[in-house]
Amino acid sequence: MGNEQNTSLFKGWLGLTAIQATVARELERALQEQHQLSLNECYVLLFLSEATEKKLKLYQLQDMVGLSQSALSRLVNRLEKRNCRVVRRHSCEDDRRAIYASLTEEGEAELKAVLQTFCATLETAFSTQSIQNDVQSTIQQLKR
Repeated sequence: MGNEQNTSLFKGWLGLTAIQATVARELERALQEQHQLSLNECYVLLFLSEATEKKLKLYQLQDMVGLSQSALSRLVNRLEKRNCRVVRRHSCEDDRRAIYASLTEEGEAELKAVLQTFCATLETAFSTQSIQNDVQSTIQQLKR
C-alpha cells in the first residue's frame, strides 16, 4: 500500500469519525431534551430490549456499550432511579457474583418513545446537505 493510499484511507477514517461524532452530538441533544436520557442510556435500553428475556449481565452490557465497569454501574443506577424505573438490577441465581440488568415494562414503553426521537433525529441529520457532502467526500477518500 502506497503512502498516498495510506493517507487517503486515514483521511477517510477521520471523515467517518467526524460524521459519527456530529450525528452522535445531535442524538445526545435530542435525547436529553425530549427524554432526559443520554445516548449510552438509550443504547442500554435497546440492548436489553433485544436480549433473551430482556436481561443481560452487567459485564455483557459493559462490552456492548463500551464503558468501564464503574461507568456502566453508575449508568444503570441512574436508569434504576428514574421516576419510571426503566431498568431493574438483580443477582444471577446461578452465580451470585454476577449481576443482571433487565428492562421493565416501563422501560419498554420509554424505549418506544426514545426510538421515535432517535430515528427522527437520524433522518434529519442525514438529510442535511453538509452531512450528505461529508458522507460523499468520505466515500471518495475511502475509494482511493
